[in-house]
Amino acid sequence: MSHTPVLIDSHAHIYYRDYDDDFEAMLQRAADTGVAAILVVGTDLETSRQSVELAERYPRIYAAVGIHPHDASQVTEESYQAIRELALSSPKVVAIGEIGLDFYRDRSPRDVQEAVFLRLLRLAGELDMPVIIHDRDAHQRVLECLRQEGTSRGVLHCFSGDAAMAAEAIAMGLYISIPGTITYPSNDALRQVVRVTSIDRMLVETDCPYLTPVPHRGRRNEPAHVLLAAQRVAEVKGLTLDDVGRITTKNASDLFGMRLWDQAAKIAYRIRTSLYLNITNRCSNRCSFCAKFDDFTVKGHNLLLDAEPSFLEVMAAIGQPDADLDEVVFCGFGESLLRLDLVKQVAAEMKGRGFRIRINTDGQANLVHGRNILPELVGLVDSISVSLNAPDSQTYVRLCSTPFGEAGFAGVCDFIREARQYIPQVVASAVTVPGVDIPACSMLAESLGVQFRVREYEEVG
Repeated sequence: MSHTPVLIDSHAHIYYRDYDDDFEAMLQRAADTGVAAILVVGTDLETSRQSVELAERYPRIYAAVGIHPHDASQVTEESYQAIRELALSSPKVVAIGEIGLDFYRDRSPRDVQEAVFLRLLRLAGELDMPVIIHDRDAHQRVLECLRQEGTSRGVLHCFSGDAAMAAEAIAMGLYISIPGTITYPSNDALRQVVRVTSIDRMLVETDCPYLTPVPHRGRRNEPAHVLLAAQRVAEVKGLTLDDVGRITTKNASDLFGMRLWDQAAKIAYRIRTSLYLNITNRCSNRCSFCAKFDDFTVKGHNLLLDAEPSFLEVMAAIGQPDADLDEVVFCGFGESLLRLDLVKQVAAEMKGRGFRIRINTDGQANLVHGRNILPELVGLVDSISVSLNAPDSQTYVRLCSTPFGEAGFAGVCDFIREARQYIPQVVASAVTVPGVDIPACSMLAESLGVQFRVREYEEVG
């Protein structure tokens, strides 16, 4: 498996004269670093035109057209029409931006900034395009304007709010974008936002030629340096650089319609230092909180199988595993133990190669197969994580739509209790679905004699 990151610089201003002397070399450095695309963002009519021209000339460049709040006082009716025409002039124009509010420098009156921002949000809605939002010292007013216009597709670029604002924006459907300032020693605030925010709603950017990251501060920024922002995000999130590249590339592709992420269905997929095996999309339950009913992707991997793989297909997908892998995990958007024979066959092969084996399961395998299957996993499985998800049968039936009715919850509890005899490590988990009593779930797990793990609502795997 390749560890070459694939990245999108989601915000760049490379039309400036700063790049005249080495433009082609700058683009090559970006490509060499793994930058698959650069979104060049206009700030006025002239730079918006230049963004479109660059996008038309270079396959890896896309354009956004807009008017920065600094220039709001110069906007006329003709300006709006010109932005509309530019937005429709090329399929490489993928967003309206950079637009927003800047209450730090106040180069245009605030009421004028707001009027222009609202008008451009309305234009983006009419054109069914996402927006790229500039927000400086105007956090709540920006969100209020977005709500007023019903805007739910866009990104808060160079995010400068706190974790609460990030959560609020994400709840509205927006993304946040992380620039190279995350590398600054003093910027603990942004690192804390990244630490507690789902990476599934993040982009990375340079905002070049501005905001040059460490260790290049004091020099011109450029798209290749988006790697440094991604590396710091990976460090803060406890992910690999590959993870961050893959996930943020999918996010940018989804938002802007670029389709640059690898959409092939994955049988074997890597997150951090674990190799996950996705061998079925079938489940015993139909859990109301399961992410697959909205999107069949996990951390940038498409898990929607065309067909259930055979043993040979699974082993081919695994290939030659990387030396730094810690474990092999049976976990996809389906219940692996429905394919018990395949699990045993693959686990035996990978165990023989020296890998630790873990299974994530809904705990209903004994009910499905009509026998205790746990003795068959002895010596093959090191750890099993069972989705408890509720402290009582009534809640379990409501959330998980088990085909076994109230016997389903009892079956899960029995499976957890029985697993202790055969599997070295047994963990019960619960998802933080609103209304679920997590402390009660923890107490139940303790009474069953196993460890307990809380899984955040958006978390899978």
